[in-house]
Amino acid sequence: MELVSRVAFGLASLLLMLLAGALSAYGIYELVMGARASFGEAGDGLLRAIGYLVIAIAVFDVSKYLVEEEVLRGREMRAASEARRSLTKFMSTIAIAVFLEGLVTVFRVSKQSVSDMVYPTLLLVAGILIVLGLGLYQKLSASVEKDVEHRDRREDKDAAATPDSETRR
Repeated sequence: MELVSRVAFGLASLLLMLLAGALSAYGIYELVMGARASFGEAGDGLLRAIGYLVIAIAVFDVSKYLVEEEVLRGREMRAASEARRSLTKFMSTIAIAVFLEGLVTVFRVSKQSVSDMVYPTLLLVAGILIVLGLGLYQKLSASVEKDVEHRDRREDKDAAATPDSETRR
């Protein structure tokens, strides 16, 4: 069953990487088409290209995360710190992508209609909430992590000190 899971995650990761590449190519296409049309549209093409590339980076990072955590590791994380670092790295990338997309959308929407600034503002607020949530998670998990790892080390030490049944015979 573990092999099936690894293969499924591997295929999903590969598909996500291909889609990230397609988004990047489309972003470049938008840039070229905008530059060919007129100087005024080149700026819009640049903003669209940045938006697509930011999304592509986020999608690629998700696929990289799946490969690293589900395909290559093939085991559960043993230490709480390992899980915290992995989740922090992943969520930081998502937060950066949300902030970049929010900024790109602010620039794009502010050129057209200031009354439509609600969506980009909410996107930036979502990025802030992601960062605040990540900070809260870090703070709450730090003390738990110390307790769990201390207990795990003590249990490992106790298990190593206790002779198993075959050595007693």
